[in-house]
Amino acid sequence: MTAIVPARNYGLDILRVLSCYMVIQAHAGEFYYIGNGEAVLNTADAHLGGWLNSLCISSVPMFVMLSGFFLFPVKDTPSFFKKRLSRVAIPFVLWCVFYALYAYLRGYTTLNASIINVIQIPVNYGAKVGHLWFVYMLIGIYLFAPVISPWVQTASRKSMELYLILWTISLTLPYLHLIFPEIWGEAFWNHTPMLYYFSGFLGYVMLANYIKRFHMDSRRWHYVAGIALLIIGYLVTTLVFLHRLDTEKWVKNLILSWSFDTINIAMMAAGLFLLFKNVHFKNTNSFPVKLLGDMAAKSYGIYLAHIIVLNAVHSILASRLTHCAVKIPIIGICAFIITYFIIKALSYLPYSKWITG
Repeated sequence: MTAIVPARNYGLDILRVLSCYMVIQAHAGEFYYIGNGEAVLNTADAHLGGWLNSLCISSVPMFVMLSGFFLFPVKDTPSFFKKRLSRVAIPFVLWCVFYALYAYLRGYTTLNASIINVIQIPVNYGAKVGHLWFVYMLIGIYLFAPVISPWVQTASRKSMELYLILWTISLTLPYLHLIFPEIWGEAFWNHTPMLYYFSGFLGYVMLANYIKRFHMDSRRWHYVAGIALLIIGYLVTTLVFLHRLDTEKWVKNLILSWSFDTINIAMMAAGLFLLFKNVHFKNTNSFPVKLLGDMAAKSYGIYLAHIIVLNAVHSILASRLTHCAVKIPIIGICAFIITYFIIKALSYLPYSKWITG
């Protein structure tokens, strides 16, 4: 039986705000394990950062699950693209342009390079601001949404479970590749092996909609499963990261267990979703609940804008704080709060939805 979803789910608001903060903390931790040329910094701070930030890596899959939860049904494709896709794409383009100009104004690049960066936005994000990759992926899911909407709404429980099982198997591929560099039809001339169509971020969208359709009621086993998934996923994520910190020279090889297409990250995201999906408040008109809702509504704008604020906060606070266990969360919290107030202020401008999302 399909569960009835309440008009306002405050548990999902909590997850949206939590995910937004965790993204910022994860980026705050990058100062302590990424060296020059993306070489690994194998220091005590890097090890501590592994313990602090491994949970935070589940934030991006959580964002995808939350977006996917509210994505369907797509009843009218032109209207969907006009209302939903434009609210993602237009702020993204504006912030890409802003980051390109910011890099020039700060002296990080030349005016000609900044102009080229703006022109290249349709190809890839203009300025070298890594977090913008997420929006290209999200736009891809939005483009695909009208195609899969009928199936998502009508598929049987067993059909969705079959998809999720195959997707889960695909999440083991990053580890299987350590043993078998090519598997299930992979070759230098074929980049679409057997489970290619069951892999990637679309699985998080399907997982969210599977929970929405069949598991939105509150059950005791949901909390037990959520805690188990969270703990196991966190330990695997952290211990693999710490092990590779001692063996890998380059960041791209270090972050195997921090990859979003790994089973341990999916376990943490699923665990958090199960734990928070049924949270409710008695007094929904209280200031904390209203603040929560406002932060959740502005989470996309916070995500787009936070890097500039984070870099500024780090430059001010890093030398004043003595221990990494204090630096990372304090810098993350300050950057989150300041960015929220900036987006809040921008939201009062005319046509602000095209800036803040």
